[in-house]
Amino acid sequence: MKAKTSKRLFDALTRLIGVVIGLALIEGGATVWLMIEDGHFTSATELFERMQTTFVRDTAHASCRYVDRVYPHPYVGFVHHGNGRCATANVNNVGLLNDDFPIVKPDHRYDILLTGGSVASQLAQIKSAPAPRFLEEELNRHYVSPNGKPFLVLNGADGGWKEPQPFILVVPHVQAVDAVITLGGLNEYHSFRHYERVRLEWPLSNFAEVNPLVADENYGNAAIAWVTGRIAGRLAHVPVFGRSHAVYLIARSIEAFAKGSSGWKSRKRTTIDSIFALPTEVIGDGERVFETQLELYRKYHRAIEAVARDWDVKTAYFLQPTMVWQKPLSPQEKAIPLDPEMRVALYRRIVDGMMAQRKLGMAVFDLGDVFADVKETIYSDAIYIDLSADGESLVSPDGEAHGGGSGRGAGFAAQAPMIE
Repeated sequence: MKAKTSKRLFDALTRLIGVVIGLALIEGGATVWLMIEDGHFTSATELFERMQTTFVRDTAHASCRYVDRVYPHPYVGFVHHGNGRCATANVNNVGLLNDDFPIVKPDHRYDILLTGGSVASQLAQIKSAPAPRFLEEELNRHYVSPNGKPFLVLNGADGGWKEPQPFILVVPHVQAVDAVITLGGLNEYHSFRHYERVRLEWPLSNFAEVNPLVADENYGNAAIAWVTGRIAGRLAHVPVFGRSHAVYLIARSIEAFAKGSSGWKSRKRTTIDSIFALPTEVIGDGERVFETQLELYRKYHRAIEAVARDWDVKTAYFLQPTMVWQKPLSPQEKAIPLDPEMRVALYRRIVDGMMAQRKLGMAVFDLGDVFADVKETIYSDAIYIDLSADGESLVSPDGEAHGGGSGRGAGFAAQAPMIE
């Protein structure tokens, strides 16, 4: 009897050792594969973080992905929600962040609606108080509003937004604000690449993620994509799995499958691509693609201008900076992986095209050189400025990089007289 028990224990121990060795070999193989792919060793934790942008990480938590925290919106595509476990704590009455949007213009403050994509949303502040309201604090610190009341900046921006979403948001709220500011450019940039086949209005992928049947052939595909996407999103939050290179490869593969299952390709006759297709005579001609998209982009700025003028609302339009233009890069910033699709010359041409609207009397500003004198590390990737855990910026109002401060608002505040 003892001999049989000992044999069973020996067999179990042997199998366990075999499994451990097998897992170690798999992990070692995955680590080597990723080292070859990346050119150097990168921890699994950092690799998991790369699967999400800075804005996505800042607006997500433990077991909820970014897509779990957004909600379909009939006009702007998607907003945030306050529903259930994946609720956004500081969601407001219109599904955006922080202060509720008024319906009637208040007489005890000067309201500025700041709209655009994720960078604009971060500038207004995506975290709850006491995280600093960068632009709002800079304006109140250095300027007096036209009505003598305190400035309040409404966060009218969200990740993945681009025109016409800012214009669409302005229209139902223009009667209740004193000024409108847009900050954009980099999300619109993608539509200007020479091989694009769809108009500027084509929505970014977040729209399909909250409306999966837009692209999927049936409910089954949508369900599969949703489930597999959740699996990939949660693996990184399991302590052991989140440190494994092998699990990272699995998660990346699952995510790719999920996106493939809910991707844009479809056998349907009516699709997002067909609705927003460029004219056939424009497709394939890089110069005509650029000119067509530029006129569409200008149209929405001018549309905001026309609506705002009718309601006696001030306006200003800003083109956002990027790490790869003007700023002297620190060694840490030079090591940041860049999007191979990003062409700075093309983006700067877009900026120049939008700046030409100043001839029409529009208050358009280029923030491309706002960090030209900042040598320290401030960027976490090519677009987003790094934030501390409590929502503080690493750039001070005087443009120097250090802990704390509200330098994100400085470039805007410098133009405050244009919206007074």
